[in-house]
Amino acid sequence: MNKCVTPVAPVDNDGDGRWISRHSRMLAEAKEKEPDVVFIGDTIIQDLQQRPIWNDLFEPLHSLNFGMFNDCTEHVLYRIQDGILNNIKPKVVVLHVGTFNINDKPIHVAEAIVKVVEEIQNKLPNAIVIVLELLPRGQMPNPLREKNDKVNDIVREKLANSPNVEIISSGKTLLQADGVMSHHDAPDYFTLTDAGFRKVFEPVHELILQLFGENEEKNF
Repeated sequence: MNKCVTPVAPVDNDGDGRWISRHSRMLAEAKEKEPDVVFIGDTIIQDLQQRPIWNDLFEPLHSLNFGMFNDCTEHVLYRIQDGILNNIKPKVVVLHVGTFNINDKPIHVAEAIVKVVEEIQNKLPNAIVIVLELLPRGQMPNPLREKNDKVNDIVREKLANSPNVEIISSGKTLLQADGVMSHHDAPDYFTLTDAGFRKVFEPVHELILQLFGENEEKNF
């Protein structure tokens, strides 16, 4: 059994209800706003909203951020099942999730990411889904980075012929030619600096603009 594809809210280990409070606020935002772009996923997505690049590049595109700290695939599936996408009709959805499924097999994580994409498309059949490949972890090559690479390879293969799906691997820009990650991009070799966010998400912004331009005549 693959638990990564079973929608579930995370266990509230701290006992302060922050996750469900944030989820409830997002549900309310989805009813109040009309975004053209939605970002959904884990810590990487949540942290993006606190960076200058969000205000510079994504806020002008009428974007909503549904990133949640430490979310795994099963948690994003729960949020989708619970209606986070029910009241909006964005043109583009940007997804990054799976890097916190640390104890799960690559094939299971990849299957879950594909499941998330399918659920997004079920809710938003006219939207284009941009799947941001899992970002590298650690200063040097390591098992977790290798695992993320395997997940990315499987996801790319499984979604290769999927309509309205774009896969972007801009996380590779965080690595130097020798495979080393600079502390200038991620001081703890995971959490991105403003410079790191620009390396990863400027290509995402360029792709969104390209998609908007290509589909303008189709009343996209």
